[in-house]
Amino acid sequence: MKVILVSAVALIDVDGRVLLAQRPEGKPMAGLWEFPGGKVEPGETPEAALIRELHEELGIDTWASCLAPLTFASHGYADFHLLMPLFACRKWQGMPQGREGQALRWVRAQDLRSYPMPPADLPLIPILRDWL
Repeated sequence: MKVILVSAVALIDVDGRVLLAQRPEGKPMAGLWEFPGGKVEPGETPEAALIRELHEELGIDTWASCLAPLTFASHGYADFHLLMPLFACRKWQGMPQGREGQALRWVRAQDLRSYPMPPADLPLIPILRDWL
């Protein structure tokens, strides 16, 4: 089974809310909410992938020194296995905007459960809630 490495981030604003992005139409699991991030390309570190993805998808810039490893997800889907480190980030430049047409929402940790999310993201919620 193919293992896919995806890097994700919990962007945390000054009020302690976490940014969720909705998967756009036409993508697998469209309509579900997730932590921003994306696939780690060959030769790329998870941190470098996140910095690139945040710039491309949200139009914001951050630095490896601002990405704190928090936890990870390991989840078997039908045709691949997802390994996803989740970083926490409280410092970036710019205002997050959905550059790929995705909706964005700042959500309190205790409200994360009310957003439908991919199965791999669900186990991350209690860890994030306890940490915040």
